Amino acid sequence: MKADNRVDVLDTPSDLKDKGIQKVAEAVNGLVADAFALYIKTKNFHWHMSGRHFRDYHLLLDEQADQIFATIDPLAERVRKLGENTIRSVAHIAQLQRVKDNDEDFVAPKDMLVDLMNENKKMAKAMRDAHKVADDAEDVATASLLEVYIDETERRVWFLFETTRELN
Repeated sequence: MKADNRVDVLDTPSDLKDKGIQKVAEAVNGLVADAFALYIKTKNFHWHMSGRHFRDYHLLLDEQADQIFATIDPLAERVRKLGENTIRSVAHIAQLQRVKDNDEDFVAPKDMLVDLMNENKKMAKAMRDAHKVADDAEDVATASLLEVYIDETERRVWFLFETTRELN
């Protein structure tokens, strides 16, 4: 093993500086953990949705969960392309995730949507922070990947916000 914890056989060559690579990998691994946690939270609320808008909310959360899940593999593979290790277990996710779990027996539909809106807002911020780390490391590929995901995350925030607004 190398001193920086990379296994030589997994050390994919890159022209980026090692220090920058490590910072990018750390930031992106946090996003991978958050995406797993947000996916589970979104599916939790999807499965436990109730009330008069059940169908609309159920479908919205299913669509959003699918979108979140679709980000996980490209983000984790980006870390591997940099020659770094990525998430290895549920325990590893739990160590890195910033998304708060919700294990309540019942959550009101509006509270679910507001919770997810706030978690997605935090996710967008974390992505922008990771984008800055990638920019500082001159890692255009990671920055460009994140730009699409930031836009998708902001769209989820927008839909959740509009869904929770009171009708006049």
